[in-house]
Amino acid sequence: MGLMIEAIRRRVSVRTYAARPVEEDKKLAVVDLFRANAAGPFGQPVRFALVDFSEMEREEVRTLGTYGTIRGARMYIVSAVRDGRGAMEDLGYCFEKVILGATSLGLGTCWMGGTFRRASFARRIAASEGELVPAVSPIGYAGDKRSVMDRLFRRFAGSDARKPWDELFFDSGMTEPLAREATGGYATALECVRLGPSASNKQPWRVVRQGDGLFHFYLKRTPGYDRMVRSTDLQLVDMGIALSHFELVAREDGLAGGWVQAPPDLDAGSLRYVLSWRAA
Repeated sequence: MGLMIEAIRRRVSVRTYAARPVEEDKKLAVVDLFRANAAGPFGQPVRFALVDFSEMEREEVRTLGTYGTIRGARMYIVSAVRDGRGAMEDLGYCFEKVILGATSLGLGTCWMGGTFRRASFARRIAASEGELVPAVSPIGYAGDKRSVMDRLFRRFAGSDARKPWDELFFDSGMTEPLAREATGGYATALECVRLGPSASNKQPWRVVRQGDGLFHFYLKRTPGYDRMVRSTDLQLVDMGIALSHFELVAREDGLAGGWVQAPPDLDAGSLRYVLSWRAA
């Protein structure tokens, strides 16, 4: 099993952290991940900062809005991107690559798109006017036991469940499920898309294979979800996560190709076209 496939299968949301500090060499490795993942397929620059709150008082930590949701974390990855076409997708794409890299380093993380105070984190990274802070993640070593709140979050979000293959992947149109043996070697890449994290575990991605080696990614919007978090479209962030999983595993499996804008002429109903992968 490849390194990224293993990280995708192993990654879980960690909401309870141990007191053990992250070593300096691992902090530097995380910062290297920031540099390596600074732009997505839409070309929007994404920046990250590693913010250490270990010197903050408990009352000051409360101002971040994560208290009660995250326990014991003293360090966070904070993301920022300027608003624009593809910004949310690019942020999700880049941030998930950073998170999977942190997983490979043995560190725990947790995607946070709604349960934190954006203004507090934006001030910490000196976000400029026009920059959005769509998501953050605590980072550190997982605690030995999950808190009651952690268990409730997982149960409420259905974090341990994923939609079945035939609800997500289709052949030529939106009605015929895609058989695994008809994927042209992309079955593992698609399975890792299926396993991806998403806000409230809604799994809004849908993929249509068309012809040989052309995969169209669509967003199936959860009604009202785009208005749940001001200025941040979390389901477009989720689409970026799906794109990153597909690409990482395709590359690891030696499948050449790349992202293109190639909206197909098919009836997708209310689904929104995002991007396509074309095999080389």
